[in-house]
Amino acid sequence: MKRTILHILDHSLPLQSGYAFRSQNILRSQCRAGLYPVALTSPKHEAFWKRPTPPVEQIDSVKVHRCGKVNAGRGVLEEAAVVWRLRSRIRRLMGQERPQVLHAHSPVLNGLAALVEARRARVPLVYEIRAFWEDAAADLGTYGPSSATYRLVRALETAVCRGASRVVTICEGLRSDLLARGIAAEKMFVVPNAVDLSQFSPGVRDNGRFRQPGTKTLAFIGSFYHYEGLDLLIEACGLLAPSHPELRLLLVGGGPMENRLKDLVKRRGLSNRVVFTGRIPHKEIRDAYASADLFVYPRKSMRLTDLVTPLKPLEAMAMGKAVAASSVGGHRELIRHGETGVLFAPNDAAALAIAVKDVLASPALCQRLGRQGRDWVVRERTWERNGALYRALYASCAP
Repeated sequence: MKRTILHILDHSLPLQSGYAFRSQNILRSQCRAGLYPVALTSPKHEAFWKRPTPPVEQIDSVKVHRCGKVNAGRGVLEEAAVVWRLRSRIRRLMGQERPQVLHAHSPVLNGLAALVEARRARVPLVYEIRAFWEDAAADLGTYGPSSATYRLVRALETAVCRGASRVVTICEGLRSDLLARGIAAEKMFVVPNAVDLSQFSPGVRDNGRFRQPGTKTLAFIGSFYHYEGLDLLIEACGLLAPSHPELRLLLVGGGPMENRLKDLVKRRGLSNRVVFTGRIPHKEIRDAYASADLFVYPRKSMRLTDLVTPLKPLEAMAMGKAVAASSVGGHRELIRHGETGVLFAPNDAAALAIAVKDVLASPALCQRLGRQGRDWVVRERTWERNGALYRALYASCAP
């Protein structure tokens, strides 16, 4: 009999985000690993999606239950309503689906609701942290890192980790931070970001949609947040432009920094060098990867980027593309300098420009980095491997 796992998620497909794609890959990999995953999304899904949502959807043969939207104002009242609604739906699904394990995914509101109901039903709770959401909120200016709200969210997350049977992080940086808070090492697992090799492979040919003939193309695919350092990437292109007339920059995605980045491009006189595609359908992402010579990830150095590993460099590596990235902690978990990619000093447009120049000057180096990066992803960062990790994790916390 397959072990039933009830996942508590912030949101899911059809809403597209890095969070939603990781969630769906988790559910898909667990099906392949012989488990029976079922999901419940929080009221935040309806708040983000803003469209009619059925109470249950079938996504990739996995049942995804919805909570429905809550209307309780903003701030503490809204968050309390989210936890209360989640508890009610979890309790109902515990009787309906009869899961052997409850698996809550950050943010902490999901963990709080799941912890109470897991204790009531006497089933193990796995709590998975993909990032410390208080750090992301601090970077966006929602509240400061020394504020009472920041400290409260951090304390609640620590409390959920202490109460959970097992804690999952996506990287060693997050795990080390939790160890420093006193969370027991024996209850923690790392299940890293990974790639579905059936979707990302070197066999995809450049169809010319995202690339001008006769150019060398740098690219970034992802969300345009301040910490991604895309302003530095644009500045580096400005430094390289006089000596590299063939150079172009492709920026795929969108986000809070988009208008400021477009203004910067105009001020630097790079409008004929930088292409903003906007957000594109997920099915077209592989075409964008195939169109570039080098992918650049210039994340700025801060607590968030030192602790968390991104997904997009792994996708580029799986496509056999050379990768250059700033040497923040999250990137150093993915890239060995000179072997699976190139690292450069963070917060430094000149260092970024030198790294790009060196890689593009050597087609042999570019090919070798792409090949070795792909080999590493195949060995260490696949969803097939992660499915086996989850299966072992659940077996270790069986009641």
